[in-house]
Amino acid sequence: MRSRSVLMVLSAACLVLVTGGPSSLAEGDAFLTRPVNPGRGGWFFGQQQRPVAEPRRQRVAPAQPRRAPAVVVRDDPVIPKVDVSHHVVVMGDSLGSLLADGLEDALNDRPDVAVIAKAKPDSGLVRSDFHDWPKVAAELLASDQKITVGVILLGLNDRQALREGEIVHEPASPRWLELYRDRIDAVAAAFAAKRIPLIWVGAPPVQNGRLSVDLATFNELYRQRVERAGGQYVDLWNAFVDTENRYTAMGPDVSGQTMRLRLGDGIHFTSAGARKAAHFVDVLIRRLVESQPAQGVIALPVSPDTGAPLNPELQAGGIERLIDLMVSSTPLTLGLPSVLQVKPLAGPILPLTGQPPVGEQALLASITDARGRGETAAQLERIFGEGVVPEPRAGRLDDASWPRRN
Repeated sequence: MRSRSVLMVLSAACLVLVTGGPSSLAEGDAFLTRPVNPGRGGWFFGQQQRPVAEPRRQRVAPAQPRRAPAVVVRDDPVIPKVDVSHHVVVMGDSLGSLLADGLEDALNDRPDVAVIAKAKPDSGLVRSDFHDWPKVAAELLASDQKITVGVILLGLNDRQALREGEIVHEPASPRWLELYRDRIDAVAAAFAAKRIPLIWVGAPPVQNGRLSVDLATFNELYRQRVERAGGQYVDLWNAFVDTENRYTAMGPDVSGQTMRLRLGDGIHFTSAGARKAAHFVDVLIRRLVESQPAQGVIALPVSPDTGAPLNPELQAGGIERLIDLMVSSTPLTLGLPSVLQVKPLAGPILPLTGQPPVGEQALLASITDARGRGETAAQLERIFGEGVVPEPRAGRLDDASWPRRN
């Protein structure tokens, strides 16, 4: 009996050593599910607990080194604008905004020329309550903004009724055209008053046939009124139609390659179309810029002998005098740079006979002197100098007599 008590005490002591004392007993079921000898796969004091599977570690792909963004190298690198002396201000609607982008690309080889975009989408000459272009142009010219050349392209949003007080005029009606013409004159007059050249660009055809017809009417008004005010009109119509004078979205670009020139809406330019439209304006801008130094005075040619200007009348007024003469349609003959001179269709006309000009000598004194003193030279002198025709010789080309039969 005593030995049994000793055995129970030893068993309890072993149990305390294995479980760690009363704190382990307080864990309850955790003690019952813990194996006594897990290394040997022995008995358990309770239900067997399945081993908990360790969570799988997700395989993470190694971090790839970040690549630097690709650098696009243009064939025609943009030249930074330094020492800008000429400012081209572009106005108009959404087409005018795209034209400004095209001009920026076209003039990237001129670091002295800057393109300033002042266009406003959805604007025009009809809705003056939304954007009054005659007023905006006058305020722009009166501001500190430097302007060498003004460019304007609009008309897309002008196919709508025009309000005159309480009266509403339908598009393209007689009174509507009069009011529209007056607003064109107001814009052109603002530039003429400041002696700043204005280039008015006609709207191109669009996919909508009815709108294209109205745009053609607007373009004719632009051409008449702007040229009357001394400005220049640029026609884009033929550059955006096919061989049958119909709207086309495809066509040759400035390099001659067939490209898409218009967007899917049938109205706006693609980048290639904007560049093509700008090409026709770019030619005029370069002529105006090259004829005007940075100070705004046209360089007049001088006489190589005396050094005096060939046209003192133009020198006295400079660019203002030149514009006045152009507006009044006065013919300009002397004192203008070659880019502004009109090449004559023919001339000078010189007589084929008569005395040579003073200070020059005749190339040949006579045929005899040119060919010598022989019989051949004397015969040529009689023919070409005196006009004596020699007698025809039988069998020669000049013998026109009928052959005689023996």
